[in-house]
Amino acid sequence: MRRCVSPRRHACIPLTAIPVPPADERARACWIVAPGRAELRDEILPPPTAGEVRVRTLHSAVSRGTEGLVFRGEVPASETQRMRAPFQAGNFPAPVKYGYISVGVVEVGPPDLNGRTVFCLHPHQTRYNVPADAVHPLPDGLPASRAVLAAHLETAVNALWDATPRLGDRIAVIGGGTVGLLVAWLAARLPGCTVEVVDTAPERAAITTRLGARFALPDAATPEADLVIHASGQDAGLATALRLAAFEATVIELSWYGSRVVGVPLGAAFHARRLTLKSSQVGQVAAAQRGRWSHRRRLALALSLLGDPVLDALVTDSAPFDDLPQVLERLCTVPSAAPATLCQRIDYPAAP
Repeated sequence: MRRCVSPRRHACIPLTAIPVPPADERARACWIVAPGRAELRDEILPPPTAGEVRVRTLHSAVSRGTEGLVFRGEVPASETQRMRAPFQAGNFPAPVKYGYISVGVVEVGPPDLNGRTVFCLHPHQTRYNVPADAVHPLPDGLPASRAVLAAHLETAVNALWDATPRLGDRIAVIGGGTVGLLVAWLAARLPGCTVEVVDTAPERAAITTRLGARFALPDAATPEADLVIHASGQDAGLATALRLAAFEATVIELSWYGSRVVGVPLGAAFHARRLTLKSSQVGQVAAAQRGRWSHRRRLALALSLLGDPVLDALVTDSAPFDDLPQVLERLCTVPSAAPATLCQRIDYPAAP
């Protein structure tokens, strides 16, 4: 990964002698410069080397859960290596260039990729060079504006692989955020399954119905679920998940809490009901699939599943790239801020 060029490199060269790089070699990237503060920084891109492509970004998106933890400086010291994004620069807590949802157009690359719209696990940046095998061409007909959901949907796919739902299961999804709703959308397509999304925000009911699932507030949620998937990121949500699980049911924990200590209610009927609490994390392909599925194949599956226009409803907000530092502050400083926002898309300037 190439970092910003230090101005001290040219300290002994007259300013008039410093060549100004052409526009297509300039880039701007979003850096978290201190916990709770981000800024846009200029970078200079060298020409792509053999085996690399140059991508001009069309859209990126903010992953509210993980990026919120990074923005607030809540990555535990024990997880600083495991939490690194594929093309991250810098180190936790800051300064760090972080993110993993980017959709753009290949400006320079081999003939089979040149001009293609692609998805890449790259931080928020206007242009970047990456190895050609790091980009994933979008399926024909998939709008770039919807493709920003790919990473979230990949997480949902992996969660259901970990959960191993069975035909006819009663499935409860706790937390109606982007990932939770995508899990519900996938699960609702399983024959015979009934899927209920449980959330404290009644305004999530309409979109839940559009995705083919039922909606309930926590106090009205249906008990005796065969499978429970928790994605709320809140202690109370995990308590609800355990309460709704039927005898010998499995609760899949999708939330990641960073350095926050979570109270897990393992008293009451947890042991008598012989419940299983199991973690799911997208960094590894689910164990049942790992022998046959690579990360690349799994992401290709997620992209192929994004063809349904109903998923556009999950992209609730958009903002220009220049506003990204303020957007991160608004979404991530307080986790409960902007409750109406699901997927926050960032739109980049058009090519000059």
